[in-house]
Amino acid sequence: MPITVDIDVMLARRKMSVGELADRVGITPANLAVLKNGRAKAVRFATLAALCEVLECQPGDLLRWEALDAEEVGDRP
Repeated sequence: MPITVDIDVMLARRKMSVGELADRVGITPANLAVLKNGRAKAVRFATLAALCEVLECQPGDLLRWEALDAEEVGDRP
């Protein structure tokens, strides 16, 4: 997928656990794990805003776009 989620990077910079972030954002650790591992199909702006508030960052610090390589382009539906 061309969107990469960098929540792990921000967690490490803030020395915060996944559980603490989930509690402070108000989502379940399981839902945070789905987002963190790049398996989410969507993210609500309210959730993204809460993540940015708690982690004191910008949305671009959490999400980035990466071009697909030729092999991945052939696999797209």
